[in-house]
Amino acid sequence: MRILVVCGAGASSTFVAQRLRHAASAAGRDWDTAAGTESTIATAFADLVLIGPHLADRVDRIRAATRGPVIVLPDDVFGDRHGTRTLAIVEAALADSPPSTAKGKS
Repeated sequence: MRILVVCGAGASSTFVAQRLRHAASAAGRDWDTAAGTESTIATAFADLVLIGPHLADRVDRIRAATRGPVIVLPDDVFGDRHGTRTLAIVEAALADSPPSTAKGKS
């Protein structure tokens, strides 16, 4: 599964993506996580897009730019030092709505 984590400039999302990747790996998940900005959403293939809370007002536009589900992360996501809370958010969302397995270009 490919997960794109998006924030304003891509810096904060890099930390979230790395922490999520480590937590997912420790939980036995083979997930590819990457960081990006709002402008990379349309060109990046992702099964799931996580957006920073400061982008919540743009969620409809972001959903229109991608085929996969979009999750707005909570305000305290950047304090999730081990990625376990973010992992739990993703797993709960996937249980409610599994992502498409369609292939795309990255």
